[in-house]
Amino acid sequence: MAMGQDDTQRTDRDVRLMPFTRPEQTFPALTPAEIERIRHFGEIRTYADGELLFETGKPGPGMFVVLKGHVAISQRDGLGHVVPVIDQGPGQFLAELSQLSGQPALVDGRAEGEVETLLLPPDRLRALLVAEADLGERIMRALILRRVNLIQGGVGGPVLIGPSNSVGLVRLQGFLTRNGQPHHLLDPERDTDAAELIARYSPKAEDWPLVVTADGAVLRNPSETALARAIGMIGGAKGDRIYDVAVVGCGPAGLATAVYAASEGLSVAVLDTRAFGGQAGASARIENYLGFPTGISGQALTARAFTQAQKFGADIMIPVTVKSLDCARKDGAFSVALEGSDPLRSRAVVVASGARYRRPDIANLDKFEGRGVWYWASPVEARLCAGEEVALVGAGNSAGQAAVFLSGHAKKVLMIIRGGGLGASMSRYLIERIEATPNIELMFNTEITALEGDEASLLRRIRWKSRLSDDEDSADIRNLFLFVGADPATSWLDGCGVTLDRGGFVVTGAQSEQNQGKLVAPLETSVPGVYAVGDVRSGSVKRVGGAIGEGAQVVASLHGYLGDAAKPAL
Repeated sequence: MAMGQDDTQRTDRDVRLMPFTRPEQTFPALTPAEIERIRHFGEIRTYADGELLFETGKPGPGMFVVLKGHVAISQRDGLGHVVPVIDQGPGQFLAELSQLSGQPALVDGRAEGEVETLLLPPDRLRALLVAEADLGERIMRALILRRVNLIQGGVGGPVLIGPSNSVGLVRLQGFLTRNGQPHHLLDPERDTDAAELIARYSPKAEDWPLVVTADGAVLRNPSETALARAIGMIGGAKGDRIYDVAVVGCGPAGLATAVYAASEGLSVAVLDTRAFGGQAGASARIENYLGFPTGISGQALTARAFTQAQKFGADIMIPVTVKSLDCARKDGAFSVALEGSDPLRSRAVVVASGARYRRPDIANLDKFEGRGVWYWASPVEARLCAGEEVALVGAGNSAGQAAVFLSGHAKKVLMIIRGGGLGASMSRYLIERIEATPNIELMFNTEITALEGDEASLLRRIRWKSRLSDDEDSADIRNLFLFVGADPATSWLDGCGVTLDRGGFVVTGAQSEQNQGKLVAPLETSVPGVYAVGDVRSGSVKRVGGAIGEGAQVVASLHGYLGDAAKPAL
């Protein structure tokens, strides 16, 4: 049904409570012809006045196209606040990114009068996006912009209550931000509702932050996994399903594998212990990735791939910790053991678990991790550094990107480099950028010797020395960023038969002794059906572009392996 003049005016008038990005693209109106093209993907649903179509915190049924009547969209948090967001009428569609995978809704949708809709469940919505290219592009753009507005406006998701510099609050805010989850922060010193809740629950220092979910439940400084379960982030394998491929790791290599494999019809599960994007997701700006001449943040780049993978039907499970891989292949399937849940089974496995930043040999380092010592530099950490002097250790591209990013927030960035220069490990454009930035000070042939803190175990001072002399120095530094190489995340492969090199990276192709003399795919490990891509692979170039290329390349090998495995024995 076409949207009339009055409906158009009403919709435009009601885009008022949030600073919507490009409202004409965020809330486009469908034409009668477009609705007809959508009809065979959905089913008619009617709702009485006041009835909820979807509810905050409960799994969303999919995308609604309004045919008759109006639906009021409002935001509701666990503190009892209800705020109108927008009114949607005939020709409008109701959904955002969470509806691609059936995750909990972030807002309420309530019928105003009698309402008739066309409902597309998540699988049919994904089918529409693929089958109807032009229309699918408009809808997908709207879903993305709606999620962006929810994040920027602090609408939907849990409420985090605590001092802005609370260690637990910074940890959980970083987790939610890196996973693209809307949330809202309240400081009890500035917000009366937060102060009342604090008085009611009387938290100790170790209880910060309190987290209030949409249903009013209050969590005391929960783990990332506990928070994810409480807000419905964690899905899981569906029953006894056997996937075509399990991808362990959701960085650029794992996401590329998921996008290309799922788009070519393979059933894909992607597992990651923390967030999509891996180390690349924490990069403030990547300027040497093909097609982005002005640069793009790692978060933006990998978020697009994350959305693409869901569009094509990949099941992405975050945060899920992989404990081990059983290569016995019972009934033709590998078994991936998961912490806290049943094993996941798949016919092939892609190891894309990447590498973790190395922890230098500094006494009491673990005492200050998350309390002033950081292994990535995002806007969350940058907020803590505003107007202060900070230190950064490292000489690679990630360190360079972080230094440039932090220089825009901190008073000064001390860049501590163990070697005598940057040319051997950093791209030339970054070196020039760093040299041109007045508040970045380079300290070559230098290493940190000690960290000092206060009674609350917060970092307060660092000490360093020259590697060329006995000179030592120190400074009052409350934030230290470490980018000093990486160790492969391969401990979960112990005992499964996958060959590792001396550094712990996965050996593939003819490099493996087990594969010598055999015709094997370049990315196949010593175990048939198990492949490795990206930073975790021995000999990889350790660049975002290389990781994405390998993620795409491995799909051809997966098709070959799965095709051969399906052939009857002669």
